[in-house]
Amino acid sequence: MSLIPEFELGLWNAWIITVIFYLATLTPLQVRKETVKKRTEGEPTWSEFGRTYKIAVLITHAIIMPFTIGYSIFLPLKLGTIWFYAGLPINFLGTVISFMAYISLATAPLDEPITQGIYGISRHPGYLGQFLHYVGIGIACASWIFLLCAVVWIVSWHIGVTEEERFLIEKYGNAYREYINRTPRWIGIPKSRKK
Repeated sequence: MSLIPEFELGLWNAWIITVIFYLATLTPLQVRKETVKKRTEGEPTWSEFGRTYKIAVLITHAIIMPFTIGYSIFLPLKLGTIWFYAGLPINFLGTVISFMAYISLATAPLDEPITQGIYGISRHPGYLGQFLHYVGIGIACASWIFLLCAVVWIVSWHIGVTEEERFLIEKYGNAYREYINRTPRWIGIPKSRKK
């Protein structure tokens, strides 16, 4: 990794990985658009969210995502290096986690919280997958800028998701409280389910 970021237009740049990530993760949402729309009905509007959540969304969606998408066009992959071979599996894992999260979002019953599939090991797998996507690109391209974006992404969401979870407790009540008690926020070993 060099202190001065590389910046060159090329075919074998990080944009390839970025396009694959967004195609894989957004496709389930487009296929089941009506289901996703029904699931999100009744969610708070932008004005109903608190300051902390709004800041997290602005940092992640208005700054980090557009920047990383644009920067990936000019960021060369370190093909044939240990950086590339170490970063690619991390990115692939992030893509798979996000894909599974959006499949669950699109197919889960509408009247209960999503607790099955990848949601059984992480309460926020979509955010986790995006974090791993950034880490994977950062390593595959030997880019400290992408790694910094990954850290800012996960710290922002770690602070911001408390408000999202508060809304889900209001919406689903004890079912979501029980889910919180048995499932880690990001990833880990789920606690045993009590019958």
